[in-house]
Amino acid sequence: MTKQDAITIKGVREIGAKKLVGFRVICDSMEEFGKEIPKASLELVRRKNEIHRLVEPVQLIGAFKPQETSEADDGYWVCFEVHDYEAIPKGMVTLTVPPQKYAILHFQGHASQIFGVYSHLHQWIESNDHQRKPSNWTLEIYSSWSEAEDQVDLSRM
Repeated sequence: MTKQDAITIKGVREIGAKKLVGFRVICDSMEEFGKEIPKASLELVRRKNEIHRLVEPVQLIGAFKPQETSEADDGYWVCFEVHDYEAIPKGMVTLTVPPQKYAILHFQGHASQIFGVYSHLHQWIESNDHQRKPSNWTLEIYSSWSEAEDQVDLSRM
């Protein structure tokens, strides 16, 4: 991380169900994910006007399970949240993430550093007597997304 990167733990919070529309990225390695997720994010932003009933048009959401429980869970979803599924654009998919309790960490810095930031969140979860559940969904909620710098809330339990 650089001196400009900032990490703030926001605590534990219940987040309601999320209906997501976007792209599913499936890769064989973390390196490949590091290349394909930004491409999918840029394509999703480019095609945002095709998605109906957006909840927050500037908020990209990444979703994944650290420990897949089935082949259907494999991958990383780059999405926008919608109020309801309606006329899903060609090539896009839907994903409904059930309500869950999350530990939330806010990170401001370059997206390439996000993977390393999870260790801070894991340490906080353990030191505050919470239990991680790797088979649950993890959400990365981007309030500002660019190739240079991101602001993201990492939500995992």
